[in-house]
Amino acid sequence: MRNDHDAEDVVQEAFLRAYRFFPSFRGGDARAWLLTIVRNACWTWLRANRAREVATALEDADEPADVAASVEEDLVRRADGARLRRALDELPGEFREVIVLRELEE
Repeated sequence: MRNDHDAEDVVQEAFLRAYRFFPSFRGGDARAWLLTIVRNACWTWLRANRAREVATALEDADEPADVAASVEEDLVRRADGARLRRALDELPGEFREVIVLRELEE
């Protein structure tokens, strides 16, 4: 959500939804059920409040250049990073979420 206030709002909304729909819970893994509600609340909030920004974007900060790297290597590294950011931005939100969580957040 990028800031604590928005995250708190989404969690509060998710717990209200869970409370409201608890009678429809059929057993099983309660944690997975609740996390699905939180995820859906996040997507709903993002669609409503950040129409142009569906999921977390990478920070715009460039990586510091290696002191021993040549100018050409530095330019190639920056170009690759920019292409990667553009490619991630072009992915649908669901796919971008998977890539960011797996590859960047481990």
